Amino acid sequence: MLVRLDAGLGRPLYRQIADGLRAAIAGGEVAAGEQLPPAREMAAVLGVNMHTVLRAYAVLQEEGLLRLRRARGAVVVGRRPSRLEHLVHELVREAGRQGVSRDDVAAMIAEAPAP
Repeated sequence: MLVRLDAGLGRPLYRQIADGLRAAIAGGEVAAGEQLPPAREMAAVLGVNMHTVLRAYAVLQEEGLLRLRRARGAVVVGRRPSRLEHLVHELVREAGRQGVSRDDVAAMIAEAPAP
């Protein structure tokens, strides 16, 4: 599993760790039931404080992606749909209710102004 940190991003390190792990879970690099490295080990590899890793693990636990157990470590619960995926599914359902085809929805998205 690869987590990259960039102190120059201006984003807290624990958030960068959580983002990297979240992406690894979503991308299937880490499977449900797999145990993550102990916080102390992950911290040593990344060159950060152990509490930084624990904070990242806590964020992912709050999101329902990890289960933390004392003396057992962090275990991946599974991949949960992201908020964006949820919104896409809702968009498709709403389009269906309004009789708008997927192709028309895709065209609307393509024509929407970029953020």
